[in-house]
Amino acid sequence: MTSTPAVATPTAGSQTLDRGLRALEVLAETGAPMTIAELAEALGVHRSSAYRILRTLEDHRLVLRDEAGQIRLGPRLVTLARGAAPRLNETALPEITEIANMFGVTAFVAVLDDDQVITLISVEPAHSHASVTQRPGARHSALYGATGHAIEASLTPREHRAAFRGAPLTDAALETQERGYALSENEVIPGLTGLAVPLRVEGEPPAALAIVQIGMHRELETLVTHMQAAADRIARDPR
Repeated sequence: MTSTPAVATPTAGSQTLDRGLRALEVLAETGAPMTIAELAEALGVHRSSAYRILRTLEDHRLVLRDEAGQIRLGPRLVTLARGAAPRLNETALPEITEIANMFGVTAFVAVLDDDQVITLISVEPAHSHASVTQRPGARHSALYGATGHAIEASLTPREHRAAFRGAPLTDAALETQERGYALSENEVIPGLTGLAVPLRVEGEPPAALAIVQIGMHRELETLVTHMQAAADRIARDPR
């Protein structure tokens, strides 16, 4: 469930940093190792410039190269990721793990990032014949999908103006506010159903607790009840 992230125009003096950060985004969005030539093309720079960016990222263990010269994200990013919404990470992981295994679905937490929704943590069921992969770092517009609708429904007027540029609440967000959860089919990826409930943790970005699967879950009402209870426990956790 991914889409290409919006790219801001770099300010004077920040071009090198901007390219390094975009290189990490490209590698994350691609989800597979890349060659220097492929990375250079994606960044719109010469191979020599891509190589210099790569060397700096390698020095910080943010990217790695294998014996064939393929570039992939490095383990250092895991440490950095844990610093993003740390309380949400810690309290939500056991809850989404229980939901994933109990209902045989991929469960995850997504947060609002400007006008997009980005997956923070994800758990696939331990025992399932088929499950959907929802990679941490995957992102899409907050206008689409159950996670986007659930997060939009939870925003304060000020938060909504900032994220949606002054546009009114969408019909999907209004419906989510009325029934307490968001349901989407074929909105982000054809064939997939998303289900999400708002999740607000003090001091953390607006979020949603969600699941994604192929088709509609046969225990929809029970699943929604468990998700809402889990979101409530996460929000009340004193940690």
